[in-house]
Amino acid sequence: MKRAAALVAVIALTTSMAAAQTPMKTISKGDVSDQETPRQVVARTNDEWQAVWKAHSATAPLPSVDFSTQMVVGVFLGSRPSAGYEVEITGTHTEGSGLVVEYTQTEPARGMMGAQMITEPYHLVSIPKHADPIRFVEIKGK
Repeated sequence: MKRAAALVAVIALTTSMAAAQTPMKTISKGDVSDQETPRQVVARTNDEWQAVWKAHSATAPLPSVDFSTQMVVGVFLGSRPSAGYEVEITGTHTEGSGLVVEYTQTEPARGMMGAQMITEPYHLVSIPKHADPIRFVEIKGK
């Protein structure tokens, strides 16, 4: 009987965690940005989005985002000494009244040959609008 209750509790927790995931869509991802310093961004309005995009890529056309229902979150790693560095927003979920944005960073394997050029890895995604605080958490070991 205790096992059945424990199993039901695990299923309920797993279901509630899955339901708390926030859908997201990549707007732009790459390793060339004008952002030379690491930063995490949140844009809830078109004006904020324009400022983020201009700091990222002043000459590229601004991607359209419907800020009545969406917002933009992003991670910029800043300048890196070679190719092979990457950042990826892997998911978001609610935590209390706030939203957690999870991301991973990868770097070239030791001894790996890579282009010797400065890169600025970044990832920008749109997610459903969320008015409460946003917290970025790096997930290590993935």
